[in-house]
Amino acid sequence: MGTQAPNDQDSVPNKVDTRTAEEKAIDDWLPITSSRNAKWWYSAFHNVTAMVGAGVLGLPYAMAELGWGPGVTVLVISWIVTLYTLWQMVEMHEMVPGKRFDRYHELGQHAFGKKLGLYIVVPQQLIVEVGVNIVYMVTGGKSLQKFHNLVCKDCKSIKLTYFIMIYASVHFVLSHLPNFNSISGVSLAAAVMSLSYSTIAWAASVDKGVVKDVDYSYKATTTAGKVFNFFSALGDVAFAYAGHNVVLEIQATIPLHPRSLPKGLFDDNILITLEKPTWLIAMANLFVVIHVIGSYQIYAMPVFDMIETVLVKKLKFKPTRTLRFISRNVYVALTMFIGMTFPFFGGLLSFFGGFAFAPTTYFLPCIMWLAIYKPRKFSLSWFANWICIVLGLLLMILSPIGGLRQIILQAKAL
Repeated sequence: MGTQAPNDQDSVPNKVDTRTAEEKAIDDWLPITSSRNAKWWYSAFHNVTAMVGAGVLGLPYAMAELGWGPGVTVLVISWIVTLYTLWQMVEMHEMVPGKRFDRYHELGQHAFGKKLGLYIVVPQQLIVEVGVNIVYMVTGGKSLQKFHNLVCKDCKSIKLTYFIMIYASVHFVLSHLPNFNSISGVSLAAAVMSLSYSTIAWAASVDKGVVKDVDYSYKATTTAGKVFNFFSALGDVAFAYAGHNVVLEIQATIPLHPRSLPKGLFDDNILITLEKPTWLIAMANLFVVIHVIGSYQIYAMPVFDMIETVLVKKLKFKPTRTLRFISRNVYVALTMFIGMTFPFFGGLLSFFGGFAFAPTTYFLPCIMWLAIYKPRKFSLSWFANWICIVLGLLLMILSPIGGLRQIILQAKAL
């Protein structure tokens, strides 16, 4: 899907543009390559919006299932591994003189070959981005429902399904903004909101303190339950350390410049658990809604780019507003429908965290680094990458098992 050579002509001075007028028009229409005029700080808050996501709301629940010792260890290891792989992604963006790998799959094609690179990267990236959008449909709906319940305690109860539809209605409008630059204002607001509600979540939890007559031991009572919950919690952590899937697409929006990107008892959702102070928790849930609106758009834009590339380049549709209107509305409607069908924040978080985020965040960058740079065998770089690959594979195998079990249990409880 979406095969396209890096659009170097827009960014490299004194290079002859070999594209036809039609090819240039298509590149100027597609979301990722339509603009190279973004400032580095646009990239900064796009990345904050993508990385400081709603996954952080599931970390307290994950810690409760992991335990303090293993939980802190997993968080620290995840931070080190994902920081390292993010650095690799940034380095590989402009690793070939005169070229820019503007899309994750373009880097994969350079590492593994034109066809194999697509087959390896595109399915995984799509699972991540579509999965995040589904999770954010559920998150936005749940946070709207929580806000409603807090500010209007005497009102009639409204089903979560309707709140998901209300949240989705915003995206039927915002999804028609053409590219990353056009959503920069939304992304800035989302970045501020993500930092705000994260601060409120931990501050309110500290203020609440230890509650009397509450059992803080593992939620499961059987050994099997504890093991499966542990696996599920690993997926929650993986989901919280996200952003790699859109980092190249975000960096593609700024002019070519070296090092441009670096400048820039719980419920499974902690803000659903907390109740007091009412005004603060209500505000925090509203912040979550605003954030996941922006974050949904950040993760949806590469999907829109893939869909529109296939429609225009493969199926030969004309690049029109009507085509964009129909394709993007269908996508929003699809994620809304799936979110309404499976409204399980925690289960979806852990399942997609392991099944999708582990490959693209924890070990696929390492495999590409080994394939492209070919570090000396048994060198520090070689060891570091293989350790990340092994840890990522274990995460990909184990956490979806726990996440799927959690979805089944939550579905039975409805």
